[in-house]
Amino acid sequence: MENITEFEEMYIKRIFEVHDHSPDAIVRTSQLAELMGVSSASVTEMIQRLAIRDLVTYIPYKGCRLTPSGFHHGARVKRRQLLLEIFLSSVLGIQEDVSEIACRMEHGIDSIVESAIDRTLGYPSKTQDGIKIPVIGRKMQESSANPIISFEDVPIGSTFEVVLVISNPDEIPALESAGVIPGAKMYNSENGPIISENSIIWGDSIRLMVRLID
Repeated sequence: MENITEFEEMYIKRIFEVHDHSPDAIVRTSQLAELMGVSSASVTEMIQRLAIRDLVTYIPYKGCRLTPSGFHHGARVKRRQLLLEIFLSSVLGIQEDVSEIACRMEHGIDSIVESAIDRTLGYPSKTQDGIKIPVIGRKMQESSANPIISFEDVPIGSTFEVVLVISNPDEIPALESAGVIPGAKMYNSENGPIISENSIIWGDSIRLMVRLID
């Protein structure tokens, strides 16, 4: 649905989170006010606005429920948040304020970017914390490539392709001279990673995101 503001999306997502946990529950005005950090009067005004657009069903003096359209939209926003959290932490190596960053970004990406991130991650079903990723309206391709994982998760005896190298700028020349660049094919032996029959050793500050090769 077009022309939904960021603040409206936050309301819809919060209502979706309650519904996802308790599908039959009425999301009470006071509960939503606490979740959003606003007054009950502001919540009532927003609920009425969303009801006009058939995103929620307004229940006077009680609260609201999402309509099918609202549930679909809430699932999409929540999915984008969770996919971004995985992408930021697992691919980009960001560890601080991940949820807050993802929450700001979720409103700025479209379905094309969402699908690309989802495909790159290998269509995860849950986050690392075990939070279920909504599937309603999710576009999945059966022929998707292997997901990107951290080198630390590569099994011994596996061949992999380097996708992303995360390191300090002054370490990049040494890695490049050794051939550790995006697109490089490597093998994870019992004694460590090997490229072109040469063993490679790097420090703890270097992080590789890779894709397993069948």
